[in-house]
Amino acid sequence: MDEYDVDEVLQRALDRLTVLADINTALAGTLDAFEGLHRVCRIVAHRLGDWCAVDLLSEGGRMERICVTRKDAGSLSAQEMRGLPALPETASGPFARVLRGAGPLLLTGDSLDLSAGTDAWDAQPAQVFASQQANSVVLAPLRARREVLGAITISRFGPHPALGSEDLPLVEDIAHRVGLAVDNARLHAQTERIAERLQRSLLPALPHVDHLKMAARYAPSHATAEVGGDWYDSFLLPTGDTTLIIGDVTGHDLKAAVTMSQLRNMLRGIACDRQEPPGAILRRLDLAQHTLYPGATASCVYAIINGPEGGPWQLTYASAGHLPPLLVTDQGDTHYLNGGHSLLLGVSTHLPRSSATEPLPPKSTVLLYTDGLIERRGEGLDQSMTRLRQHAAALAREDPDTFCDELLTGLASDSTDDVAVLAVRIPAAGER
Repeated sequence: MDEYDVDEVLQRALDRLTVLADINTALAGTLDAFEGLHRVCRIVAHRLGDWCAVDLLSEGGRMERICVTRKDAGSLSAQEMRGLPALPETASGPFARVLRGAGPLLLTGDSLDLSAGTDAWDAQPAQVFASQQANSVVLAPLRARREVLGAITISRFGPHPALGSEDLPLVEDIAHRVGLAVDNARLHAQTERIAERLQRSLLPALPHVDHLKMAARYAPSHATAEVGGDWYDSFLLPTGDTTLIIGDVTGHDLKAAVTMSQLRNMLRGIACDRQEPPGAILRRLDLAQHTLYPGATASCVYAIINGPEGGPWQLTYASAGHLPPLLVTDQGDTHYLNGGHSLLLGVSTHLPRSSATEPLPPKSTVLLYTDGLIERRGEGLDQSMTRLRQHAAALAREDPDTFCDELLTGLASDSTDDVAVLAVRIPAAGER
C-alpha cells in the first residue's frame, strides 16, 4: 500500500463521516419525524446508493412505506411506493430475517434473485429490484431498545458499482441513528398524548344554562409535550348567576398543571361560599394562594353574568393580570373590557382589587382567552390584540362552538403555547 492508497482510504473514511454528519443534521433539523426520514432517504439515495426506502412496522404488523427516493430523475412506480402486509410466521426470506433483527444483509448475485425462493412475502420487493435491474441491495433493521421498528433498504443499479461488505458498517450506523430518531419521535408523541389527556381531564364540563349558549376549547402547545397551566371554568352560583373564569398559571410543566387545578377548585369554593363581587373573590383567592402555594403566580379573570329573566344582561368582572375579555356585538363591533384590572395572583396581598360592570347587548358574545391565542414572537401586543378583534368581528353571528373553532383555526394553528378560550352568547331581547 503506497501513499496514494492511503489517501484513497482516508478519503473514503472522510466521505462516510460526512454522510453520517449530514444524516445527523437531517434528523436533528426538524421536529417532524417523517420529514427527517424523507431527508435521510434523499441523502442515502444520492450519497450511498441509487435508491432508498424506509418502512416502519405499524401497530397491526404491516410494513408501511414512509418514504422512498431515487437518485435519478425517474418517476417512482406504484410497486416502489407500496408497503408490505403483516409478516407471516412462515416467512423466511431476507426481509423477514431483517424484521426479526438480523442484518444488515447484503444481497448480490444469486442472493439477489428472490424469485428463486418459495417465500411469497418477498415477491413484491423482488419485483422492484428486478425492475430496477439492481446489482446489489442492503437491508438493515431499524432498532431501538431491543425492538425492531422497521427497515431501511438501499439498492444500486445501472453502471454504478455494487455495494459491498465494506459498506455494511456504514449502513448499520445509519440504521441505528434512524431507529433512535423514530423511537424518540414515538416517545415524544406518546408523552404529548398523555400530557394532553391529563390537561383535558383537569378541565370541567360547562354548565347547561337555558338562556345562555356557551362553548370552550383547549388546544395544547405544538412545541412541547408538557402540560401547562391554562384553564377555563364556568358554574352556577347559589344565586343562579353564571360565572365565567379564564386563567393561566405561570410555567409549563406538571407543577403548573397541578397548581392550576388547585386554584380552580379554591376559586370555586370561595365563590360559592362568599358570593361577593369578583374583585373581592380574587382577593380571597390571592390570600389563600399566598398561604398554601407561596411562590406561584397566575393570571385570572373572574366574571359573573346576571340580569332579570329576558334581560337586560350585564357582566361584573375583575382581572388579576390577565388579558381583558372581548365583547363582540351582533353587528360586529368589538371592544375590550379593561376595567377591574389588578396585579397577578401571587404578587402582593396588600393592593386593592376592584370590580367593573359592563352591559351586554342582546345577541352579543363575550370572549375570554389565554395569551397563547394571540401572542406571537417578535410581534407587539397591540398588533396581536387588533388581529383578535378583526377575527372575532368576522365571526360575530356564529354560534359559540363555531366561534371558538374558527378562532383557534385562524389564530392558534401554529401557536407555541397552550390556548384556552371560553365564549358566551347573550340571548336576544326578551328571549328566555
